[in-house]
Amino acid sequence: MLKVNQQTLLRQCLWLTQRYAHSQVRVRFAPSPTGQLHLGGLRTALYNFLYARHLGGKFLLRIEDTDQTRLVPGASERLVEDLLWAGIEIDEGPGFGGRHGPYVQSQRTDIYSKAIKKLLQNGTAYRCFCTERRLELLRKEALRTRQVPRYDNKCRHLPAADVESLLAQGAPHCIRFKLTEHEEPLEDLVYGSVQHNVSDNEGDPVVIKSDHFPTYHFANVVDDHLMGITHVLRGVEWQISTTKHLLLYKAFGWQPPKFGHLPLLVNADGTKLSKRQGDIGIQHFRERGYFPLSLVNYVVSAGGGFQHKAHAKQQLLSLQELCQQFEMERVNAHPSRLSPELLDDLNRLEIGQRLAEPESRLELVKQVQELVKKAYPEHSNLDLAEAHIVDVLNWSSQRLTLLQDLTSSKLSFLWVKPSNFELKDLSLEQLISLITELDTLQDFQKDELNVKLKNFAKTEGLKFPLMMKTLRAALSGLKEGPGVAEMMEILGKSVALDRLREALPKTDIDRNRQIV
Repeated sequence: MLKVNQQTLLRQCLWLTQRYAHSQVRVRFAPSPTGQLHLGGLRTALYNFLYARHLGGKFLLRIEDTDQTRLVPGASERLVEDLLWAGIEIDEGPGFGGRHGPYVQSQRTDIYSKAIKKLLQNGTAYRCFCTERRLELLRKEALRTRQVPRYDNKCRHLPAADVESLLAQGAPHCIRFKLTEHEEPLEDLVYGSVQHNVSDNEGDPVVIKSDHFPTYHFANVVDDHLMGITHVLRGVEWQISTTKHLLLYKAFGWQPPKFGHLPLLVNADGTKLSKRQGDIGIQHFRERGYFPLSLVNYVVSAGGGFQHKAHAKQQLLSLQELCQQFEMERVNAHPSRLSPELLDDLNRLEIGQRLAEPESRLELVKQVQELVKKAYPEHSNLDLAEAHIVDVLNWSSQRLTLLQDLTSSKLSFLWVKPSNFELKDLSLEQLISLITELDTLQDFQKDELNVKLKNFAKTEGLKFPLMMKTLRAALSGLKEGPGVAEMMEILGKSVALDRLREALPKTDIDRNRQIV
């Protein structure tokens, strides 16, 4: 994290009485470092990024760590790593510079202290000395009478003399904000006109806790103003709180940003996506082997924001293309259903795209080499030549979803060369003859190979099943797996014939030389 710059703090405190006039769009992603980044958080960050880039604006990262009891060590660093992995570029934020820092809320407490003084002075905030015991009794009484628990605003009416006396005694207290009626509807960028009068259902909210840290609502408003945020795009679960935020802007005399709330991400069956699901964390997708662009396209496919073409073939769009095509007006206002099958399709598309480019193809080869070495650490004689891996990738790009799938036990023959092979049911001369005939094939495909193998067995008077069993052992050392012809196709002509040559008895050196 960046060290706090005192001059920056002073400058921000002076800005409390000012309002930024930004001609440039400025958005922010403001997560709490309480765990890993999930699909919902990635969606929020991504839509902010796409909106900013579409309009030539800036994307800020702010770490909201005011709830010190829930912090997870290293969470901020992992979060940044996940954002960068997904291709989201951070223009300002902790470790990225910017004129409006610090970008970590726990480093901005002096700013909040000065900001709350303004509300205390203009009478829109007050000190609350209610004990936790009293608040608990209020909650229990509300539940007993089947009402929604809410603070009764008792300390709002404390005489100034009583407040001064309690402060002199060092009585612990928090600071609350006076809720008033807010009759103007929120013009939501996604949902349109939304009306919610928060004072009808809630008591005055705490804005500065007894530990002197601000609550989310207060710090959020102060930071968005001082950082010049022009548009706030966040999950729809925060929509009900926006009225509260608009009242805070009004109390400060600040112009609020525009708000847009993104609908819930839900499972394919319509059930709510939950952080408790272990399979929605970005780290989970990364560890399984999904590529960033496929995950990004997966998220936007559910949330909208793009012109949908009926019966259009599934495409994998680059981040640049997504930025260019994004339209806020097209973001869905209904829950966004995620389809895991679509993610698999998109990942296959990305593997295909990466195979088509020399630089990314080489990276794929290196990834496969590492995966195979990790999967088969006890084998030293692995088939990891670049040309072989590229052939395997070309074969698998429309069949398998993840690179890790290539290390499954049923495909071990791709990498593990057979050992201790014993030639049975086929003479040395016959094997040499077969290798010679296979070498003449121009089309080394399963169907052509099957025809060639059946004709060879018939011509040589061999029992076809026994011959295939011998060839399977020579090619893979396995008793089960894909058909021999398919296995040959997957391995490719060069590797398949090399393995058959290696199966020839090593003692017959002269005969071996005939086909080397």
